[in-house]
Amino acid sequence: MKSPKIILNFILYSGFVLGMFFHANVSAEQKIKNLDKIKKIITQRIAGEYKIQQSAVKGLYMVIAPPHVLYISEDANYIVEGNITNINTGEDLTSRYRNSARFAAVDALKDSMIIFSPAEDKIKHVITVFTDIDCYYCQKLHKEIAEFNQLGIQVRYLAYPRQGIGSASYDKAVTVWCSKDKKAALTRAKNGEELENIKCDSPVDKHFALGNLLNVRGTPAIVLENGQLYPGYIPAARLSKALDRAKKSGALK
Repeated sequence: MKSPKIILNFILYSGFVLGMFFHANVSAEQKIKNLDKIKKIITQRIAGEYKIQQSAVKGLYMVIAPPHVLYISEDANYIVEGNITNINTGEDLTSRYRNSARFAAVDALKDSMIIFSPAEDKIKHVITVFTDIDCYYCQKLHKEIAEFNQLGIQVRYLAYPRQGIGSASYDKAVTVWCSKDKKAALTRAKNGEELENIKCDSPVDKHFALGNLLNVRGTPAIVLENGQLYPGYIPAARLSKALDRAKKSGALK
């Protein structure tokens, strides 16, 4: 997991605002021991919004700072990064909070996504895909975009040029996101068509920075509607069945 200092760098760099994710709860904060000291420690590491709440472990508070979840000791001397598991039940007590924080961070960039969607009343599921123009399996996924939509799956794209900022794939992503018809440009680029380079104040750098924060290591990387991160390509029909099963079981909540 990335250091909390990277969270600071990303938020200062991108101007990320996550206020809609949080609601102040003064009475809950009043129950937190050493609150001022804890806040001082957290704000040294995290810029922007965060939320502190009791964890399942006595003497340990949970800090939700999208896209990450951290823990800080009651005396503010220790920060823990990782999951807490109940050894009696085997339940992972952190994942659902981390998934929610991940989705909040991703969803905050929705205005800069390229979205392929069925009609509003036909949407059953929403997935967000970190994509690389030159990635074979990203291209393969995109060739099924009509099938995804027919199955009621809305596909939202964020750019993640794996070779990094300044690479050829990065330039292609910038061109796509700077195009007047972004959806058409993305399809053409993924079909191997050479596009004339366009430059603008694109969101590609922000997308890439967020992907790094989320530990995206390959593409496509799919974020489900519950915030779970699925690495790799999966055919539309198989993903649709898996999402339907998960929704029916309540796993997507």
